[in-house]
Amino acid sequence: MDKIWLKSYPPHVPAEVDQAQLRSLKELIEKACAEHADRVAFIQMGASITYRQLEVYSRGFAAWLQQAGFAKGDRIAIMLPNTLQYPIALFGALRAGLIVVNTNPLYTAPELQHQLSDSGAKGIVVIENFAHVVEKVLASTGVKHVLVTAAGDYLKFPKSHIVNYVVRHVRKQVPAWNIPKSTSFKSAVKAGTRLTYTNVDVGPQDLAFLQYTGGTTGVAKGAMLSHGNVSTNTLQAEAWLGKTSYEKGAVLITAIPLYHIFALSCNCLLFARLGGKNVLIINPRDLPAMMAEFKRYPCEFLSGVNTLFNAMLNSPDFKSADFSRLKISLGGGMAVQEAVAKRWKEATGHVLTQAWGLTETSPAACINPPGTDFNGSIGLPISSTEIAIKDDDGKDLELGKVGEICVRGPQVMMGYWNRPDETAKVMLPDGYLRTGDVGRMDERGFVYIEDRKKDMILVSGFNVYPNEVEAAIASHPGVLEAAAVAQPDEHSGEVVALFVVRKDPSLTEKDVMDYCRKSLAGYKVPKHVYFKQELPKTNVGKILRKALREELVAHAQAGA
Repeated sequence: MDKIWLKSYPPHVPAEVDQAQLRSLKELIEKACAEHADRVAFIQMGASITYRQLEVYSRGFAAWLQQAGFAKGDRIAIMLPNTLQYPIALFGALRAGLIVVNTNPLYTAPELQHQLSDSGAKGIVVIENFAHVVEKVLASTGVKHVLVTAAGDYLKFPKSHIVNYVVRHVRKQVPAWNIPKSTSFKSAVKAGTRLTYTNVDVGPQDLAFLQYTGGTTGVAKGAMLSHGNVSTNTLQAEAWLGKTSYEKGAVLITAIPLYHIFALSCNCLLFARLGGKNVLIINPRDLPAMMAEFKRYPCEFLSGVNTLFNAMLNSPDFKSADFSRLKISLGGGMAVQEAVAKRWKEATGHVLTQAWGLTETSPAACINPPGTDFNGSIGLPISSTEIAIKDDDGKDLELGKVGEICVRGPQVMMGYWNRPDETAKVMLPDGYLRTGDVGRMDERGFVYIEDRKKDMILVSGFNVYPNEVEAAIASHPGVLEAAAVAQPDEHSGEVVALFVVRKDPSLTEKDVMDYCRKSLAGYKVPKHVYFKQELPKTNVGKILRKALREELVAHAQAGA
């Protein structure tokens, strides 16, 4: 399509980024800590660390890792929520030339065992609340070093009643565990500051992360993201946001877990490069606590998934929040619904900018120009990125046709760890990555996503995209959340089943169906409506349609 999207670029956005600006994430970290030394880097529950402290702590951890026998290319798992320990562990591991395996603290023992064994992790940093899970699987993995940290290890405000209360509250919930020869993360960092750190040469082709993905649809695979992949994506995001969209020392709220690629690349690494003040939210589902932080630290930048923005809009504390400094509200991870975007603009005066990407693309691939009114698209391909819409055979489709969205660019992963078979399924000979997302591109170069291939509902041969059904019901005043999935049907193969969380307790199945009929063709209207107290979600907040489909199957089998 001859890069037709370039004509729609804002004036400040280059067609290509100079990848030579940043050789590695190690370079990004060390430059950020030096250039912004006196600025606050991260805040958690009122406690903070500066970039100068981050330099000392991360160098200390890197030195400890080297002394403990870790070598360049070894894998280390980080199993932490959004705490001050996370950037220290992350930056230290990358400075030592290790490959970081980000691990969800809420993983069950089988999930953790798979990830540790598959990655060949030699060590793990874990918060004590979840050390008992590590204990269960340790013997069946190659992990030799377990570093345990406590929730309050870096909270240095003993006179703060709030902090003390939270620390006590968290500690009460720590399950018993016993891991022989485990090490205190804090003591390792402290010991490392007295050791000599040996500089490690890290280049663009060296692996930085094994970022696991696919756990919601099958066995999780480790996407191999190099220093070049992620550092270039940081440059791409920086170029796209533009100098007018942020200031050095800008405040950002990070409610998405840092172990998730969205927050990792955008919130953590990009804003470290920019000298941002990163306010960490440990549990965004604790909405009152999150809103208290939002009020305490008026921010310039806020990123999240659609469910987070929707929850904030429905919070009683939302109306009294200060949006005077807000410049960028960025939605990704799942489709931003028009109804949510409209309410956000009305409530804050700011556009909810939709972006799109994948773990396999480090993650950013498309972003709407900041400040552009919500248009339903996932935006334009960012600098140095190509998007093609292809059919099942990998052939390009005509402009406007619906097909699989494919991405080519320097941020595309190097493949799946030890899975050449899975890599071959998604990487085309011309260098494009099959994303599994179905969509189209308009004449201006804006990309519109219809849905995930695996989530598509086939009603009597007609494709129904769950996003379309969910968007149709989202504007109903009595609906808080909704998710559409396929339900087997003996007459049409599949029909639309809609799971709804009510805002209005009096809402009925008929109300939902009648409302959908106003904007959807008959075959797209839900044939079954199920009301729930809440929808299953990932820890990032993405709705798990797979879990809802499994629920339908379980009910059907029980009925049989």
